[in-house]
Amino acid sequence: MDLLLPRKTVAVGRDLLSAFPAVVIQGSRQVGKSTLARQLVEGRNAVVVTLDDRRTRDAAVADETAFVEQCPDGILVIDEVQREPELLLAIKASIDRNRQPGRFLLTGSADLLTVKGRTDSLAGRAATLRLRGLSQGELAGHPEDFVTSLRVRTQPHRFSTPWTRGNYVAAIAQGGYPDTRGLRPQLRHAWLDSYLDRVLERDATLLPSGGQTRRLRSVMSLLAANQGGELVKARIADGADIPPNTITAYLDVLRSLYLVDELPPWTPNLTKREIGRQKAFVSDSALALRLNRQTEQQLLPLTSDSIGGLFEAFIASELLKQQSWSESDYQMFHFRDRDGVEVDLVLELDDGRIIAIEVKASSTYRAEHFAGLRFLKEKLGDRFLAGVVVGMSDTGYQFANRLYGLPAAALWQSTT
Repeated sequence: MDLLLPRKTVAVGRDLLSAFPAVVIQGSRQVGKSTLARQLVEGRNAVVVTLDDRRTRDAAVADETAFVEQCPDGILVIDEVQREPELLLAIKASIDRNRQPGRFLLTGSADLLTVKGRTDSLAGRAATLRLRGLSQGELAGHPEDFVTSLRVRTQPHRFSTPWTRGNYVAAIAQGGYPDTRGLRPQLRHAWLDSYLDRVLERDATLLPSGGQTRRLRSVMSLLAANQGGELVKARIADGADIPPNTITAYLDVLRSLYLVDELPPWTPNLTKREIGRQKAFVSDSALALRLNRQTEQQLLPLTSDSIGGLFEAFIASELLKQQSWSESDYQMFHFRDRDGVEVDLVLELDDGRIIAIEVKASSTYRAEHFAGLRFLKEKLGDRFLAGVVVGMSDTGYQFANRLYGLPAAALWQSTT
């Protein structure tokens, strides 16, 4: 294994610890939550425990109050706290007695609001830090904040990169799990298979409707086959051969385990025919590729028609990662109406301005690629900050005022 890569969420986590009594790091298994927690308390008076250990869980159950008060003058780190969700009630009571910032640092591989048992949201007492897999900037050691860069650069199209289609395919196949860095494909496939088996067979059982491993895997495989596509629940239920009235419960399990991301529709009432259906995709690109039983070599030919959805979801995932540390506050959506106008990604900034992104697995920019972006520009006027076609070209391009083509590598190689 290479040296530990610095995570861009370290600075964010430290800021949160300085302001809130508790910070909860949440994300899927093996994205580096435990490592991040240890980095955040390095040099501080801290006690670190993990509830993956049976003896530690026994101690937590035996006396919850004593367990959460075992580091009164420092910070208590509880790893995988979803294993004993009732501890959150004891943590809440402890915080109400002493609201000093930085008392608890918790990690969880499942959404704590959805696990079985008595629990508490810690609303007003805790901040949540979502940790995802390694971003491309973290892997390469580059600073990255694409949205802020696009806001401040006057000529964003003056960008070039040595990245080729082969680089993008390799990045999709590598994914973002720290443990798969440097593994040859066969070992990476074995790791991904074992990883998914263990998460669905073990962690999923902590959640309502989480005891159906085969059905959960079927739903994930169908989502991966339609990576980045709109979520049609009836179609997923039919493909997985499960009752339509249960599909929402299975999707909730996968979301709660942070295996699947959803993009809500952007419905600003620009037209009366906007479609309010979410997009869904497997969060890690390597896991999606493995679920499809596809290989890197199958995506390399220019004639491959299976890379489009994978590439779109890969770009969406990178922007979701940057959302955690970006200097710009933004939310992500997608747009489509019944007249066929669509835009893959709509980023709404906190001041109401919009960055629209169309993702194309192409090395050329064509006028038709900008159709949806032009539509939004005309409808939004001054609210429209920029529209970008993100693709596999090696150079940027200005199509019109506030409309650009950019290599996808600009997401993690552009600097402010």
